[in-house]
Amino acid sequence: MFKLTKRTVDGLDPREKDYLVWDADMRGFGLRVYPSGKKAYLVQYRSGRRTRRFTIGQYGVLTAEEARKRARQLLGEVAHGGDPSGDKQNRLHAPTIAGLCDRFLEEYVDQHCKPTTARDYRSIIRRLIRPRLGPLPIAEVTRADVVAFHHGLRETPYQANRAAAMLSKLFNLAEDWGLRQAGSNPARRIKKFREEEKKRYLSDEEQTRLGNVLLEALDEGSETIYAVSAILLLPYTGCRLNEILTLKWSYVTTHHLELPDSKTGRRRIPLPREGYDIIQSLPRQPKNPYVILGESEEGPLVNLQKPWRRIRKRAGIPDVRIHDLRHTYASVAMKDGIDPFTLKEIMGHKNLTTTLRYAHLADEAVQRAAGSVAARLAGAIGRRPSDRNGLRVVK
Repeated sequence: MFKLTKRTVDGLDPREKDYLVWDADMRGFGLRVYPSGKKAYLVQYRSGRRTRRFTIGQYGVLTAEEARKRARQLLGEVAHGGDPSGDKQNRLHAPTIAGLCDRFLEEYVDQHCKPTTARDYRSIIRRLIRPRLGPLPIAEVTRADVVAFHHGLRETPYQANRAAAMLSKLFNLAEDWGLRQAGSNPARRIKKFREEEKKRYLSDEEQTRLGNVLLEALDEGSETIYAVSAILLLPYTGCRLNEILTLKWSYVTTHHLELPDSKTGRRRIPLPREGYDIIQSLPRQPKNPYVILGESEEGPLVNLQKPWRRIRKRAGIPDVRIHDLRHTYASVAMKDGIDPFTLKEIMGHKNLTTTLRYAHLADEAVQRAAGSVAARLAGAIGRRPSDRNGLRVVK
């Protein structure tokens, strides 16, 4: 046994099997010599009833003095109850963000989320979270990691904000499952990027063009009656696309669509006469419960995007999305004087804030009403501001 220095370590030759050499000055500090000639510094200590070894680093990368200094720190930790080797193994086998995502999808999303929400979650995990954070151990993710992740998506603010919100949900569940310390969610209160809302409404003239194109497509047979009817039902009812595509005959009454489940739960949607007539004109299939049929004998139309792209191109509205037909319903309703509370119920919004995004569309009606009130008051009061002498009677 001798003190491990550069000279003594250089003089150690490899053997047929690896062997250990212990330092004469520091108990537990040693060197392993491999048959290949590689040499590595280590410390050996007891943790409970077990003897453990922790590799400090390779000779040549660390000098003897650097290794000795690190050994002294590690053995000091052991003296205070630490277990460097055990901690390292825990880190190596710690559950990662990728594993957390798998458990989230299997134990939470599949049990508690609607299909459209589940689809969005899976997309965010696949495209954004796994590639950037997947390998990181759950317990070691810091707020700085989440801020950097969010900032890295700044060119797509909507996606960045949705991904950060989802991370917060993931870490809350990690705390519930005992994978992180309670109250340690690093994604909590991440400042969101400003989002530019994409709201597009069809003007009266655009609505007319769209209606004409739909009738032409139906007459010439370029689009099916089901695709045309689905597109018409969206602005007639204000429904979401999935609510129309998954509509069943059993949900249809004379005046309502009784949806047992939707994005916001059970919904009772007013069905205008125009919408009811469209639905009743559709051919039915005895074994198919859906109103809007596709190619499947027992299922609904799955994809309306392709027909819609053809229709909107012919109508000269290439920037209009299918969801904008729902926006158009809300805009017409607001301009027509329907109050936000009533519109909230019709649209199936979770909260009034969402409905009030359309409030500015009622500005003209509000202006007319305010003018009418002012004119009536002026007629009764009969006075108006004049010069510095005060008020004069209006003749």
